Amino acid sequence: MISRRQILALAGAAPAWLTKTSSAAPVTGVPRMGGTPTAFGMHSRAAGGRGPGPGMVPGGAPGAAAPAAAGRGGGPGFDMLEYCHSLGLGGAEIGMPPADPEANKAYRAKAEAYNMFLVCNPRLPQNADGVAAFDAQVKACKDAGAVAIHAAMTNRRYEEFSTFEQFKASFERNQATVQLAEPVLRKYQVRLANENHKGWRSAEQAAWLKRLGSEWVGVCLDFGNNVSLCEDPLDTCKTLLPYTFYCHIKDMAVEEYEDGFLLSEVPMGDGFLDLKGMVKLLRQKDPNMPFALEMITRDPLKIPVFTDKYWATFDDSYSPLPGRDLAKVLALVRKNKPKKPLPRTTGLAPEQQLKLEEENNAQCIAYARQNLDM
Repeated sequence: MISRRQILALAGAAPAWLTKTSSAAPVTGVPRMGGTPTAFGMHSRAAGGRGPGPGMVPGGAPGAAAPAAAGRGGGPGFDMLEYCHSLGLGGAEIGMPPADPEANKAYRAKAEAYNMFLVCNPRLPQNADGVAAFDAQVKACKDAGAVAIHAAMTNRRYEEFSTFEQFKASFERNQATVQLAEPVLRKYQVRLANENHKGWRSAEQAAWLKRLGSEWVGVCLDFGNNVSLCEDPLDTCKTLLPYTFYCHIKDMAVEEYEDGFLLSEVPMGDGFLDLKGMVKLLRQKDPNMPFALEMITRDPLKIPVFTDKYWATFDDSYSPLPGRDLAKVLALVRKNKPKKPLPRTTGLAPEQQLKLEEENNAQCIAYARQNLDM
């Protein structure tokens, strides 16, 4: 386990020593881990960018992307690609690449010179009138060399909706949106990775993708999100594996509270996820599977499984949540006491929050290199 002193040293030294090798492929030939805007939200804001909103990523509900001005990750004061490169990361998830063709071409050339992959977040069409704009954005993503586009089409289901009918209507809108987007994706041969963003249980998402039957629509597998929907992370991985072609990698810790349990991103190695096992499964499917770090430094999320509102969006026939799954996740919570106090940012000064984010990310990068061949 890396010590606090090593973490602090790594956090300070990372841009200097990692940049020396950041343009070279790993010795093993395995793609290096990239970065997501939510992993660096505080750094983005400190650098003058907007940063993603609390708990959201570009591409957030309903299929919206970060504004075009945030095309380099968070705003004109923060270049996501450049910052990820400075940390020795192998890719970057951004909002949108430059719209101007010449600027787009230069941006692609820079990413290729750094040997980094790109994932972009265009705005999905909400109706037929939005298809033309989506077409233009997907073309820009294709021209920039994006390996995929990403969308997080939902908020936290148990917070957003009070009735099953509300959830069902939202889920049907999500499906209609993707139906509109699919012909454009097929036209440009660009893949859409829909994140499991605390809105759909993995069986719901997999059944939808099976019905759709498009090679251009799949999953951005978030390693920890579906714990909030009473799923074992390894079960989520196995269910969504056939459709996954991009991943948000993270570790998670849990802790009981009066209305259910707390769920928190924690530095890799401090949580209970079987990171090695999940990465192995994903690489067996695709040796070039792109992973991007999403260590969100924030207060723990409350998962209120003992409240009526939490259960309001589930229906035994359309959208079940079996009691055995609740029992399994509660057993996981009780078995996996947090190794350290869960990270919290409330009450910290901005510079303290930034320091904590940098330390958390430094530990994740070190762990991924030492233990996950990233």
